[in-house]
Amino acid sequence: MIAPTLVFGWGNPSRGDDALGPLFVDRIAELQLPGVECLTDFQLQVEHALDLENRRRILFVDASIDTAPPFTVKRLEAARDASFTTHAMTPEAVMQVYFELHDEAPPPCTLLAVCGERFELGEGISPAAASHLAAALAWAKAWLAD
Repeated sequence: MIAPTLVFGWGNPSRGDDALGPLFVDRIAELQLPGVECLTDFQLQVEHALDLENRRRILFVDASIDTAPPFTVKRLEAARDASFTTHAMTPEAVMQVYFELHDEAPPPCTLLAVCGERFELGEGISPAAASHLAAALAWAKAWLAD
């Protein structure tokens, strides 16, 4: 049985604050919430459109150097963009692939962009990013309970 809610975080755990997405998903998975599936990867790819099938909603989670601290939340719409032809895609492009496969809109998708500062190879998560992660988790617990 497919869980109605998917929490999907991506990033490279070996690159400092880029680990925010996978760390977030690991913390949510520890809660063992009914009806919630957790998934991580290094980057979004075309195959991830299949992970959207039969869901009620999806929460995409990624680190961002361009977002206001501690995090931002944005409702997403399917869209073809330049990432469609690369190895790493945007959530909107993944949603567009879903649309093209199924000829219907994907389930509602939300992006949780957690503010990060340092993305150097071999670094751990920064103190500021750890604080942003805690705030994002508090927000997500309420979102998941809704």
